Amino acid sequence: MENQLVNKTSAESCSASYGDDMSKLGKTPITIPKGVEIKVEKNQIQVKGPKGTLTYPMQDGMVIKVEDGLAIVSREEGKDVSNVAYGLLRATLNNMIVGVSKGFEKKLSMVGVGYRAAVQGQKLDLQVGNSHPTHVSIPKGVQVAVDKSVTIIITGVEKQVVGQFAAQVRGMKPPEPYKGKGIRYEDEYVRKKAGKAAKAKTAAG
Repeated sequence: MENQLVNKTSAESCSASYGDDMSKLGKTPITIPKGVEIKVEKNQIQVKGPKGTLTYPMQDGMVIKVEDGLAIVSREEGKDVSNVAYGLLRATLNNMIVGVSKGFEKKLSMVGVGYRAAVQGQKLDLQVGNSHPTHVSIPKGVQVAVDKSVTIIITGVEKQVVGQFAAQVRGMKPPEPYKGKGIRYEDEYVRKKAGKAAKAKTAAG
């Protein structure tokens, strides 16, 4: 019983700490880059910039003010809005601003003899040691380029969509732990395991 109370108190403490952090995040103003416009109409946020336009539904009780080149998220007086929802809206708005002004990018590297990639229309063609090529449909709003046949560059205005597609492509041939062959994120470190021969040699030594 005592352990249950300790665990409950610990969970509540972590939850409160997370909520406080999100509240602090929510209060932080966001700098609006040149060429980016923000509009709020009927609880719908629209962010427009050089890379495109994004929209997002805004929870009732939230307010976004745009002044002096800054976007400020706040809670409407008298409305009960959680700290988590408050911080989440601020984070989402920031990602929208970054997306339409700079865009998001993920790079993947292909490691393996004969491994290569090519873009064919709205499909990414992957040759990763299978008897036939693997085709992955490129989602709307995502651009894919291939450099030197082995580096896949994924870009887009929506952070979540870019990240999900990169994870999907990596999942087609995750790096294996012995020789590191497969598809990995450009900055991903793959810890290699010793093979049976290496283990036997170590044991003999």
